[in-house]
Amino acid sequence: MEFKYEFYIGADPEKVWDAFVSPEGTRQTFFGCVINSTFEVGSSYQYVGPGADGDETVHIYGTILAYEPHKIISFLEHPGPSYRPNHAELESKITFKLEAVGETTKLTLINDQFTENHPSLETVDSQWWMILSNLKTYIETGKGLEFGW
Repeated sequence: MEFKYEFYIGADPEKVWDAFVSPEGTRQTFFGCVINSTFEVGSSYQYVGPGADGDETVHIYGTILAYEPHKIISFLEHPGPSYRPNHAELESKITFKLEAVGETTKLTLINDQFTENHPSLETVDSQWWMILSNLKTYIETGKGLEFGW
């Protein structure tokens, strides 16, 4: 199964990229999380932030597959240990591609290569729309969406 999203953000690729990887950007766009990683291909990463295990909850983790600033970031991901007891067996691939189109950025997100019977398949589409809507709003206005949580 593949989930693919394409849309346009009113900012240059550098500003969009910053929202993906900088602590300030990811806190606003990924619900208070930051990415712990060296961002070298083959290195590990973790999205860490407030959650079930306190402020240092690991929400997702995995391996960086591709990293080219302002163009592409791709990684294998697993749900955090507090979400699923078999988290290490559950995997999918996530790829963000950025492309300048005039004075905007075309963002393509592909989430695919899910392990068989991955429990997130039922909710991943709605979760991505929330994250992507929040990302676009934050980049264009400087303020994230307030979901009331």
